[in-house]
Amino acid sequence: METKVFLELLSNGKGISGYEYPLQSTIISAFEEHLDDVSVDKLGNVIGVKKGTYKDKENNIKIMLAAHMDEIGLMVKDIEENGFIRFTNIGGIDPRTILGQEVIVHGVEDLFGVIGSKPPHLQDASEQNKAIKMEDMTIDIGYPKEKVEELVSIGDPITIRRNVKDLLGKRIAGKALDDRAGVAALYECMKELEKIHHEADIYFVTTVQEEVSMAGALVSSYSINPDIGIAIDVGFGATPELPKSSTIELGKGPGITLGGNIHPNLRKKLVSIAKEYNIPNQVEISPGPTGTDARAMQITRDGIPSLLLSIPLRYMHTSVELLDMDDICNTGKLLAFFIASISNENLEGLLCY
Repeated sequence: METKVFLELLSNGKGISGYEYPLQSTIISAFEEHLDDVSVDKLGNVIGVKKGTYKDKENNIKIMLAAHMDEIGLMVKDIEENGFIRFTNIGGIDPRTILGQEVIVHGVEDLFGVIGSKPPHLQDASEQNKAIKMEDMTIDIGYPKEKVEELVSIGDPITIRRNVKDLLGKRIAGKALDDRAGVAALYECMKELEKIHHEADIYFVTTVQEEVSMAGALVSSYSINPDIGIAIDVGFGATPELPKSSTIELGKGPGITLGGNIHPNLRKKLVSIAKEYNIPNQVEISPGPTGTDARAMQITRDGIPSLLLSIPLRYMHTSVELLDMDDICNTGKLLAFFIASISNENLEGLLCY
């Protein structure tokens, strides 16, 4: 399967934090073509393993690659007397981005709806100068209360209805590319590794609940206990209104993060591999907690040396997230060549401070 096709299936699918299970079959089917084993843990993380060539199978290096498969979304919190649905957010949602959006309410069946609020014509002067709050919005699925209550329950998840669209060149826009772009990069990496010798055993993990707690990365990294953990997520893609120091450019490769969550020697090795194989890359600065699975891996057990690769993404946490497919391909290649450079002979020296 082409990586772009795989990414489209993931982005068009549904998988809000805590409700990622609809994505499992798509991921498992794709991973099984290229890995030695694929399983699902008790929390819902999909974990695929590609064995390395080192002779001592019991004491081999373990490298964990993590990309989260959950997306932000909404949840039903009340049903009004007139059948309108009140809702709250799951994960970080800016209410200004959801007004007027089409949604799918995942009740007894999938139900199409729209998010609405008081029309601007009927707002008073003080309201017209303010952003509409989420609690002042409702979802309309067109039914009266009695019918809505037959199909919808408090706590049902809600996703934004949006399919991937091609832009010019190799750029696409859609929902949940944070971080299904990272899952696609894992897929690209495992395909590259089929052509390359590597000693280490590689664990490809699509984690759950990153947007709300990083629980998936915490439990999977505790279970795997890797020698090296690498998170693949998205970074803020440059747009005209954002300062260059806070962004990374689309089409110029992944950002290699520098900061407190990042192991300095491993990062130097990653940068040198990118230079050696002429893989475009950028510097991303994250002086505090990265807010990604890299943070969760780093503080698991007695500490796991961690790295973070960030795929440039515009309009993060909206339904029109935008990226360049070349950045996903280059992220996968960089991961593969870095993995191939790690051996039982050089690992100890790399992990020294």
